[in-house]
Amino acid sequence: MPKRAETVRQCCLTRTEKPVEDLIRFVVSPDGDLVPDIDAKAEGRGVWVSLSAAAVAEAQRKKAFAKSLKTAVNMPEDLAGLTKTRLEQRLLGALGLARKAGQIATGATRVRAAIDKGEVIALLTATDAAADGRAKMRGALKAHELGAEELGLPGPQVPHFEFLSSDQMGLALGLENVIHAALTKGAAAQAALARAERLARYLAT
Repeated sequence: MPKRAETVRQCCLTRTEKPVEDLIRFVVSPDGDLVPDIDAKAEGRGVWVSLSAAAVAEAQRKKAFAKSLKTAVNMPEDLAGLTKTRLEQRLLGALGLARKAGQIATGATRVRAAIDKGEVIALLTATDAAADGRAKMRGALKAHELGAEELGLPGPQVPHFEFLSSDQMGLALGLENVIHAALTKGAAAQAALARAERLARYLAT
């Protein structure tokens, strides 16, 4: 059950109330199109659904959006796919801001150095990374976590995300062929981490 202090909304598919962190908002554009409101800040009447690609697709199939809004709406053929794209765009924008703030390391050597220093709050590996490179980076991260535990310095496990291509990350960061990247400590990196976690949750269910 959500805490009393949390803002809750009703999922149009399940009709259950959930904290807004567990939902995603959609609004009707001036043209009558239903579009994802990723930051939940757009004006107009909104409708909420669970933060899940499967839930969005099911809500579209069952016409739950129109039923909740009590009006006919135009929808893209693949609303779940459009929502994924919008979430990715917000993450890529946040990664660009993290780079400007100097809070992201790229390249295997720099990422491993950041891991060894305990500066990493999230690891990103391109979906088209080679299997051996992916395994080496995971191994470096695991070794650091085990080393910290042995010293009596346990900390939160560093999340590892693999849902962006090297081209996507490179475009966001203004670099070429970005295979490995790591968010380091700082407000901009924390904002990017929050975006990554939200996208991961959307894709997981």
